[in-house]
Amino acid sequence: MFGMYGKKGVIQPGADGDIVIYDPNGHTSIGLNKTHHMNMDYSAYEGFEIDGHVDTVLSRGKVIIDDNQYLGAKGDGKYFKRGLSQYLI
Repeated sequence: MFGMYGKKGVIQPGADGDIVIYDPNGHTSIGLNKTHHMNMDYSAYEGFEIDGHVDTVLSRGKVIIDDNQYLGAKGDGKYFKRGLSQYLI
């Protein structure tokens, strides 16, 4: 959809392997200081109560979020240039 198929959105050799371990029986109160790990100071979902909870996030085999703690480091991210959507070609 975003011109990244084969690099993102699929678990296969050569793909960027981001995996989320999600507990559908958990609960999350969305708040920037509690649940967001991003460089923004607002969220359209601030204050929402939702079912489910993200337990762990792995990026390229490294645990970067565990028990609501960000464990990543500067430079862990990787830029992927988008191509044309596979739906357009």
